[in-house]
Amino acid sequence: SELMHSALVLSQWSESAVVVFFFQLDPENTGFIAVENFTSLVEHHELQLDPSKLDMLLALVQSNEEGQVCYQELIELMSSKRSSSFRRAIANGRRTLQREILLDETGLGLYKRFVRYVAYEILPCETDRRWYFHQNRLCPPPVFIAIVTIVQIIVFMCYGIMLNKWVLQTYQPDFMKSPLVYHPGHRAQVWRFFSYMFMHVGLEQLGFNALLQLMIGVPLEMVHGILRISLLYMAGVLAGSLTVSITDMRAPVVGGSGGVYALCSAHLANVVMNWAGMRCPYKLLRMILALVCMSSEVGRAVWLRFSPPLPSSGPQPSFMAHLSGAVVGISMGLLILRSYEESLQKQCSWWVIVFSFITFLLFAIFWNIFAYELLGVQIPPAP
Repeated sequence: SELMHSALVLSQWSESAVVVFFFQLDPENTGFIAVENFTSLVEHHELQLDPSKLDMLLALVQSNEEGQVCYQELIELMSSKRSSSFRRAIANGRRTLQREILLDETGLGLYKRFVRYVAYEILPCETDRRWYFHQNRLCPPPVFIAIVTIVQIIVFMCYGIMLNKWVLQTYQPDFMKSPLVYHPGHRAQVWRFFSYMFMHVGLEQLGFNALLQLMIGVPLEMVHGILRISLLYMAGVLAGSLTVSITDMRAPVVGGSGGVYALCSAHLANVVMNWAGMRCPYKLLRMILALVCMSSEVGRAVWLRFSPPLPSSGPQPSFMAHLSGAVVGISMGLLILRSYEESLQKQCSWWVIVFSFITFLLFAIFWNIFAYELLGVQIPPAP
């Protein structure tokens, strides 16, 4: 009866319940319990547990070489958090996971089928896919990418109606007067380093960015959460404007391409590095198509920058935000996507990337304060 009571406590999945559970099987308060006791409890009770977490528990037990289960690792499992050490334990014990693969599950509703589709689009490991599928909840919803896209469309519609122009809006002087556009003459207005992502050259750029960030950004946000994906997107946006202020000092910037390319390059790099594990259909064809589209967009931006089709009163928007966004995605973004439900703060490589980004940020700040005057850069008149 005591074991059945412990199983009932275990099924509640709360941290306080785990304390009771361990108190019963660890009366000496060592922080560990014997694998035999733990396995017997999990395998022989009659209650239904979350299939994903039950798999993880058994794999954790089988991968342990010292014959003990650690309290901290069990707490991380109960709270749906997995450290690097826990993930390695699961990887070592994966041979014990004999359940059917996720694609074989039947009788799923529309939303659960979509969740399964997202799992196979984003995650390279079957264990991670099952984990995400069983613990996925509607709250919080993936609202960041959706809100950004809606605001970008509303802003574009407002300027399109006001200017009566839907393509090549940057050739209209009133467009460049917007307080949202980044212009080197207004670089003291710090918000412009971010707000330029809501402005777009024309319908073609808005359509391309909106399509990519919805197709790739929403699934990424569903899996990795609003905090990590918004951080990656905004880091790409900020890196884009700062890179332009350093490498193309006379040019303005518009469009959300820095953030979009950060998301896309991170996802594509993650697919390449986990090619064998990814189960998304037609992945080679889709990879080639994505690279062709992204390269074409960069080529279009280069053409508009150096060979403008219409007379203009100043330099056209720079293309460097695309490239810097891709760099952010391959560095910071790839680490984020490879650390599904792992703590970034405990990884040395994360702090190396954060330190590098902060160093670049400080350098760009000093550059914007002093370099323009020291180099004698002739900035076009601010609109």
